[in-house]
Amino acid sequence: MVPVIQPEHENYRVIVLSPDGKNILVVPDGNQFALPSVKVPRWQRVAENLTEAVKTDWGEEVVCLFELDDLTGTGIAGIHYQAAEHWCSVGVPMIPTRWIPVERLSKESLASADEYFTIQRSRVQCSEGGNTSLMGPFAALGWFKELRTWIDGVLAPLGFRLNGNFRQLNASPTFSLIRFETDGPALWFKAVGEPNQREFPVTCVLSRLFPSHVPAVVATRPDWNAWLMREAVGPLLSEVQGEALWEKAAAALAQLQIESIGHGAQILGAGARDVGVTALSRMVEPFIETMARLMEQQTKVPPEPLHRTQLRVVGDRIQTALEALEVLGIPETLGHLDLNPGNIIVSPEQCVFLDWAEAYIGNPFFTFEYLLEHLRRTLGVDSAVEKRLVSTYCSRWEAVVSGTAIDEVLTLTPLLAVFAYAAGSEVWRDEERMQDPATAGYLRSLARRMYREANSLSERRSVCLH
Repeated sequence: MVPVIQPEHENYRVIVLSPDGKNILVVPDGNQFALPSVKVPRWQRVAENLTEAVKTDWGEEVVCLFELDDLTGTGIAGIHYQAAEHWCSVGVPMIPTRWIPVERLSKESLASADEYFTIQRSRVQCSEGGNTSLMGPFAALGWFKELRTWIDGVLAPLGFRLNGNFRQLNASPTFSLIRFETDGPALWFKAVGEPNQREFPVTCVLSRLFPSHVPAVVATRPDWNAWLMREAVGPLLSEVQGEALWEKAAAALAQLQIESIGHGAQILGAGARDVGVTALSRMVEPFIETMARLMEQQTKVPPEPLHRTQLRVVGDRIQTALEALEVLGIPETLGHLDLNPGNIIVSPEQCVFLDWAEAYIGNPFFTFEYLLEHLRRTLGVDSAVEKRLVSTYCSRWEAVVSGTAIDEVLTLTPLLAVFAYAAGSEVWRDEERMQDPATAGYLRSLARRMYREANSLSERRSVCLH
């Protein structure tokens, strides 16, 4: 089979509407018009790259609203369409553009007749200048102006104000991530929709409980599931190479988790996932059954699918490991099922943890296992570096639990952390998402990882005891 080579860029055509929805930005093409076209590097943030390209190449600052999908039957292949609202003009375009009334457009006036229907559809979806949209709050024209007005009101009592510069990173009808500059500290506006709505209340609670480890929330918009937070100063852990900063992150993680002891009920009440021993034990049997069905549906070999007998062994060993974990008496604390170097800001002065959509209450060492996994991927497999990271993290816990318990939990977590990650997200309970081949394939890969870890668990425990 000849491998499919993916292009390095994706082609986007941008439907830039005026704030009232009556005019559209077009490129003259002889006697016709075309939409501005932008190339976005594959796998990078669309909104961030697209807005920067429109600003640089077309001299216009825009706010992305939503990407139009489900264009089957329009004859548009290999091209994405992004609806955007014009914010202001910032320079001279490299290619001449024009503003024309949308009502003047026809199928004949555009270089592609398909684009006429796409433009009309985008106007309907963003309510043609109204302040609501059935798609979500950030699909409507005018929402960005409302946001700016709200932020101005928040900042006035604090003694500073917006300076006009902003950077939009993510955009969809229900999700938003924008960085705003002020004449003081920079601010981040974030809003979330399904399936991450829980991130809003969880972040608010964590910011209040642990201000040294979570960005400070300045204000909230519950109607948008949104909040405004101060920017944490420092680079992302993914952008640094120093081993010392990884150790600082490990120490800060342990400190945050120890501080969260006693706050479990409050954090669970805000929407954090429950991956405690009791909750995980209830998931073992149905999760293994779901994995067995997924393995039976697998059509591509290799890798070889696991048989039901193999999966039953995995389930038995997970259950045994959970029983052993419960005996250790390690407090169930705040954890992060998606902890990675891209959501840790670290500097010699502080360490701040971001993006709490996958917050949980459960064994703290699961989260540390995820950090170790990313250490191996980022800095390579180096037993000396890993040993120092383990020592740094565990030394904080020695004031809370015994060294024997710490040694034992370190042997259990390679298996249990994978299970908590796979079962705790509850994607496996969503029949619709399970129909997605990529999702099903990923869950099968996690099941195989559990099988390998289950087989090596007894060996690890023997080494630990020795």
